[in-house]
Amino acid sequence: MRIAILADIHGNLPALEAVLAEVGREQVDRILVAGDVVVGSPDSAACWDRVRSLSCPVLRGNHERYLFDLNTERAASEWHTPRFGPVQYACAQVGEDRRREMQALPTTYQFTDYPDVLFVHGSSRSDNDLVFPYTPDEMIAPMFSPDTPEWIVRGHNHFCSVRLWEHRKIITVGSVGLPLDGTPRAQFTILEKRVAGWRVIHRAVQYDVSATLQRFRETDYLEEGGPMARLFMREVQTASFHILPFLKFYQERLAAKPDWPLDEAVAEFLPSSFR
Repeated sequence: MRIAILADIHGNLPALEAVLAEVGREQVDRILVAGDVVVGSPDSAACWDRVRSLSCPVLRGNHERYLFDLNTERAASEWHTPRFGPVQYACAQVGEDRRREMQALPTTYQFTDYPDVLFVHGSSRSDNDLVFPYTPDEMIAPMFSPDTPEWIVRGHNHFCSVRLWEHRKIITVGSVGLPLDGTPRAQFTILEKRVAGWRVIHRAVQYDVSATLQRFRETDYLEEGGPMARLFMREVQTASFHILPFLKFYQERLAAKPDWPLDEAVAEFLPSSFR
């Protein structure tokens, strides 16, 4: 039994197609998508439709939740500001029917014939939980129930890793469309059943990064998604963190410049060669 796990596609269709082509060559038995199909690169709707065409289990990630929460009373007022322009863009692109599909997604999954593996996006507790190789045991324990099986497979971190926790293994599968480990290759993971357990095979395949960057330029995403869309574009280009460092940079300076426009802050944060 070979299971391919894809996560964190983030609207990057060329990366998704490259991974699916490689998955086809690997002759896997099953595919599971562990959330965050949408928001990031310009093609959220196309990525969603492509994933649904696979007829495989799909988990709800935090970005799917952002889309179906956006126009509800649960949404914070700041979600309608330019800071969340990429979410607003993806929401308009996918439409109401797809948003309802996202709302109905499960947050955890187990194959009935392989109950020793639990699939989540962040954790059982939250789609926003992060697990790093150095995360202390006492921080991981509240994320999962005591009866959690031996193998936990997750996305959300945007790079591949294996974390040993008690008698369990926590496998982070990497990001298809927005890897953040400095290598602009589309990541996914294969679990291969062996007599002694599961073999973990992390994969990273080349894809046409320039084609994704061209989608930013030829669509109206950079205009409609606003300055945060430019940060997503830079993350695709460099496969490195820009949004979280920018938000820290911006928050620290708002005390002295409380009316600092977001677009000016992003322009100052990005390197001059990318402005």
